[in-house]
Amino acid sequence: MSDETAGLDILLISVHGLIRGREPELGRDADTGGQVRYVLELARALSEQEGVDRVELLTRQILDVRVDPEYADPREQIAERAWIVRLPCGPSRYVRKESLWPYLDDLVNQTLQYLRHRGRLPDVIHSHYADAGYVGRRLAALLNRPLVHTGHSLGRVKRQRLLDKGLDEATIESRYHIGRRIEEEEQTLAAADLVVASTRQEVEEQYGRYERHRRSRMVVISPGVDLSSFRPPRRGDPKPAIAHELARFLRDPKKPMILAVQRPDERKNLKTLISAFAGHAQLRERANLVLLIGSRDDIDDADRGQRKVLEGMLKAIDRNDLYGSVAYPKHHASEDVPDLYRLAARQHGVFVNPALTEPFGLTLIEAAATGLPVVAPDDGGPKEILENCGHGEIVNTLDADDMAEALDRILSDPRRWRTLSRAGQRGARDHYSWRGHARRYLKSVGRMLVRRDRSAATGSAAVKLASVQRLMVVDIDHTLLGDRQALEQLLERLRARREVVAFGIATGRVLPSAMRVLKEWGVPTPDVLITAVGTEIHYTTGGLIPDLGWQHRIDHRWQPDRVRELIADLPGLKTQPKSQQRRFKVSYFIDPDVAPSVARVRARLREAGVAATVISSHEAYLDVLPARASKGRAVLYLARRWGLDTERILVAGDSGNDADMLRSGARAVVVGNHQPELDSLGRADDVYMADGHHAWGVLEGIEHWQFFETERRPIEAEEEDR
Repeated sequence: MSDETAGLDILLISVHGLIRGREPELGRDADTGGQVRYVLELARALSEQEGVDRVELLTRQILDVRVDPEYADPREQIAERAWIVRLPCGPSRYVRKESLWPYLDDLVNQTLQYLRHRGRLPDVIHSHYADAGYVGRRLAALLNRPLVHTGHSLGRVKRQRLLDKGLDEATIESRYHIGRRIEEEEQTLAAADLVVASTRQEVEEQYGRYERHRRSRMVVISPGVDLSSFRPPRRGDPKPAIAHELARFLRDPKKPMILAVQRPDERKNLKTLISAFAGHAQLRERANLVLLIGSRDDIDDADRGQRKVLEGMLKAIDRNDLYGSVAYPKHHASEDVPDLYRLAARQHGVFVNPALTEPFGLTLIEAAATGLPVVAPDDGGPKEILENCGHGEIVNTLDADDMAEALDRILSDPRRWRTLSRAGQRGARDHYSWRGHARRYLKSVGRMLVRRDRSAATGSAAVKLASVQRLMVVDIDHTLLGDRQALEQLLERLRARREVVAFGIATGRVLPSAMRVLKEWGVPTPDVLITAVGTEIHYTTGGLIPDLGWQHRIDHRWQPDRVRELIADLPGLKTQPKSQQRRFKVSYFIDPDVAPSVARVRARLREAGVAATVISSHEAYLDVLPARASKGRAVLYLARRWGLDTERILVAGDSGNDADMLRSGARAVVVGNHQPELDSLGRADDVYMADGHHAWGVLEGIEHWQFFETERRPIEAEEEDR
């Protein structure tokens, strides 16, 4: 599925916001800001580098009448070797990032199916922000691929800033799901092979708050800026279209401009900026305040957080009677942004970023590149940017007086303004270009890949389910095992077809027991293991990797303590040892002469409002599982997750805990030594009742279904996107 001689294939993942290559709607909402610009420019810059074959930027597909139809397009080319790929994830409508957590496993499944379709696995997976980190680390584990991660902003930092601002823990949690976000960030930092940060301060002070960060895995690579768009004003530049829009608000549009470009997000601290301007008489006399805070049609249509910020802005303007001195246009195009920087620079204005917390501060580099001095927060990236560019002042953005004084100092001193303007232009050229970023990025990734290859366990193989054409899943006891000669014949057939057929087991045994008995019989480790009666799935991808998506799926309404309570007084049932109990499996021995029927056990649980699956096998064992769990449901989950039709899956078993797997729609084989409880399956068209016992029966079923009679080459990549 991959070409050893090919250049790098890089998969970027950025889940939330509105992402498109043409005129990105930056500032439209709290989720469509600097990160969107970053990932778009990164994709383009990487795709232009020698040694890179393809860059794909993976995001959500959105079908919503409230947004442009372009966001529903499954594929958009943004450079010669770079594309945006949009896949379904949860609701088709546009939702804010805090609401996406329950649906991210959908995106993992959709991505696995997409990668099967395109025919090549990525060489590197790079996730952006906590939600993409969740998706990226699952893909990286399943596919045995390295994970690169960029946090953009961090939950622990945001929570502390919000606490400092006076919000209580309960409000922060209900609004931002900050606890889940922080936990996912911790897990991603532990899993990542490389973490790309924008500044040294981000590494030391922000990531340093996380228990699982590893300094040795972190690299600082400053983001770039498109210097062709963000350039200083030139003599002869036409008056930009946005100037006419500003003139509608301002009594004297020729005054120097205090410019802020930000989303209507509480964290961006617009309220303090307005207070700073309103409370400083000389500043109000000397300059206009221009606020570019996204596009909007009706404030009532904005989400609650944006609406609160926008309403607060309007009230503050009215309370301080700032009409004629403040402009806040409702709409702007993407090309208006660099034009507005240049207009501010032409008027000898100042750019201000009043944010409470700023992981990097791309707008400060854009201002530098256009020759516009800045005032910026004493948090995160701005300190390092101003060290490199020297084009402004750092202030406490919670202190309105401190902010106002800094703005006034720059505006009132023309000589200093010119010095800061020249320093910014020079610093942007020397330190911040996307071409340089891409070169440093690939150098760091190259070192990471070498380190990873050296430390990789010998003999580990990437999971085959992303590329094989067929999957065979068999029960262990009395099906796969029981006759050594038959087993060797079956394994030989599998070895001959290993390029196109993946091998799995489905067993009632718990994982350690299954691994032990397979080793005793000389069975190579399967590609996928369904254990504990279908409640656990593991892949052999450089180790045993649990399918956490399956765990999340079957956890729905699972009440193991209540199950034990309801079954405790039933006769003929004895709890199995602790070693046989699992998180999603409550197991008993059965005395068939005394124990109630399975139907009676199900009825008792149902009457108590407990949703569960009850399975009996060999007239000796009873297992109670979550309602969504069983061997058969696990097989169907694998089919959906990896994009395999059930007709391309063969299952084989011998007892009652195999029954729903044999009825799953896959090509089913019941071995000749099966338990009487499976006799009724002989009437089904898609179940083959073999005469042979143990693995002989499996081999007989393979011949009956002509399961190995398939083309030998793997599915080829589609070439139209190359």
